[in-house]
Amino acid sequence: MKRLKQGVFMNAFGSRILTCAAVLALAYVAYSQSPHAFHGEVSDSQCALNVHSLTRSHQEMLKSKSMGGTSNTCSVYCIEHLGGYLVLSVGNNVYRLDRSDLVHGYEGRRVVVTGNLDSKLKQIHVVKIDLESGR
Repeated sequence: MKRLKQGVFMNAFGSRILTCAAVLALAYVAYSQSPHAFHGEVSDSQCALNVHSLTRSHQEMLKSKSMGGTSNTCSVYCIEHLGGYLVLSVGNNVYRLDRSDLVHGYEGRRVVVTGNLDSKLKQIHVVKIDLESGR
């Protein structure tokens, strides 16, 4: 009889430990997937990935005036005519932005993108976008 009671106690104790471990694992996953703020410039993949730029910027294209006179017009031209896509340039890092419907209109601007980073794809799932304050 004592063995049965001890086994019941261990099963109840073991299930509590498993429940606590599951709760901690879920909390970790929820925390790791909470949106983060990314500060950078919305650009096109052509300029940001050095397809036709040596500086990861619009400088060469703006000097040539072949794709407009501003970072905005250069980005829009590259996306519409050269097969580029919207990215966020953050220093030397370039992240693809998955919500062009939210990002369109911010091309060539300094912004704060709130979203979740998929580091394997180097893509940000955009939740919100705002102009960087003071710009």
